[in-house]
Amino acid sequence: MVSRASGTVRRTVKLALMTTGVVPTESAVRAALSKVNDPEIGKPITDLGMVKSIDVNDDASVDVVIYLTTSGCPMRTEISGRVENAAADVPGVGAVRVELDVMDDEQRTELRKKLRGDKADPVIPFAQPGSLTRVYAVASGKGGVGKSSVTVNLATALAERGLTVGVLDADIYGHSVPRMLGSDAKPTQVERMIMPPMSHGVKFISIGQFTDGNTPVTWRGPMLHRALQQFLADVYWGDLDVLLLDLPPGTGDVAISIAQLIPGAEILVVTTPQQAAAEVAERAGAIALQTRQKILGVVENMSWMELPDGSRMEPFGSGGGEKVAERLTKAVGAPVELLGQVPLETSLREGGDNGVPVVTSAPDSASGSALRAIADKLAVRRRGLAGMSLGIDTTRHE
Repeated sequence: MVSRASGTVRRTVKLALMTTGVVPTESAVRAALSKVNDPEIGKPITDLGMVKSIDVNDDASVDVVIYLTTSGCPMRTEISGRVENAAADVPGVGAVRVELDVMDDEQRTELRKKLRGDKADPVIPFAQPGSLTRVYAVASGKGGVGKSSVTVNLATALAERGLTVGVLDADIYGHSVPRMLGSDAKPTQVERMIMPPMSHGVKFISIGQFTDGNTPVTWRGPMLHRALQQFLADVYWGDLDVLLLDLPPGTGDVAISIAQLIPGAEILVVTTPQQAAAEVAERAGAIALQTRQKILGVVENMSWMELPDGSRMEPFGSGGGEKVAERLTKAVGAPVELLGQVPLETSLREGGDNGVPVVTSAPDSASGSALRAIADKLAVRRRGLAGMSLGIDTTRHE
């Protein structure tokens, strides 16, 4: 005699077979989960050892248990949703239940070794000869020229083009990147690794994520250097196409530290049209002569205001960006391009205050279009081979 429950199960399996032609298996569910990336690490959860178990029941329902790196993982809801959706898409699968567990110390150690190798001390990946990541240090001679706005918008525009992008808020005293990206998420720490959060497709790290409220940072030179070193070496950035560094104004400790820590970083100078600002910006770019870095180009911000009648008003004058590019070209002996001019616009300011960059909130606005055009120029630059050993023997053989 067949019980009523057993009959129901058989009918459910038969219905799944009639509907899809297949009965779900553990291997099919695991294959589906292999396409689910951890949102912080960017690699498949199956490769990271995050899938604890998969049980396919007689009624075609599926129970999945997933390991989180920490109990306070901020991405727990997103991970659970991704797993549930992936499993539910497997032909024949009925209800999907996802349970979350937490890795123990040994599992976290294995994860760190898998991602970073078994090295005693973390290294800065962007300073290694084999790195293909383009590192752009966004600099300005003085504050108030919109350097952080330019950084965040360029990063977001590049991410929208499918590039893997990170932003390091190196302006320790005047950090503003988290607000401009609209995220108060905290990084997740796995052993000695720091997992940066992501907003608008951009991974980011800032000292503001480690301070309470609006507490000021009162560090001197050696502490600044150590903080930058940790942000570059201890943070697991993954395989980035582009890393943008939002530098503080001027040519002080942070600019020098960046040149030491990532010698291959290229300098992007931001200025306004005002002649006084342009002269100071020129000094910020000219530091490349001492650090032997390449100058990527110049961006002129707050170039003009578009009035309702279609005319333009230039509250800060004109020509500053062009003059900076010309003078830096003469100083370094190589072409330095004026990459673009960004108009002064309310939507640009509102985007920064609201945490939605103008390239996303108003992409067709005057400032949004200008910033996207600059990002287009950066996006077509290939990941370089500078500094890489090509294994070519240059010794002449007779």
